Amino acid sequence: MKNEKHQPAEFELQVLGVLWEHGPSTVREVLERLPDGKPRAYTSVLSVMQVMQKKGLLSAKRQKDGPANVYSPKRSREQIAGPMMKSLVSRIFAGDPALAVQQLLSGSNAAAEDVDAIRQFLDKFEESLPAARPRKKS
Repeated sequence: MKNEKHQPAEFELQVLGVLWEHGPSTVREVLERLPDGKPRAYTSVLSVMQVMQKKGLLSAKRQKDGPANVYSPKRSREQIAGPMMKSLVSRIFAGDPALAVQQLLSGSNAAAEDVDAIRQFLDKFEESLPAARPRKKS
């Protein structure tokens, strides 16, 4: 039974990350691109991806010129990350997104272009806010 509210496990998130970054891929392509660098058997990755398909996280189509399936994510990064980030901010940062962003940036290797991209996003986000929205006190 497919569960649309299923939150992916850590390894499933890695698989989804590969598919979001590189587009539809075979199991072998996903295996070669996994970011954690751990050695894994092809059959282990295949099994996880088949389970993800049953959970409604992936779809699979047979390649026209070969026996391998090509897998695609059925949910976008935003559909997966949004609820996970809201939960994280709520549980760890008492619902304060500013604290979450501060922690993220202080623990990262953000380059100047990353900061510029964040600033541009914040400018656009601020323009979309209602004019008289009071700020939460921490």
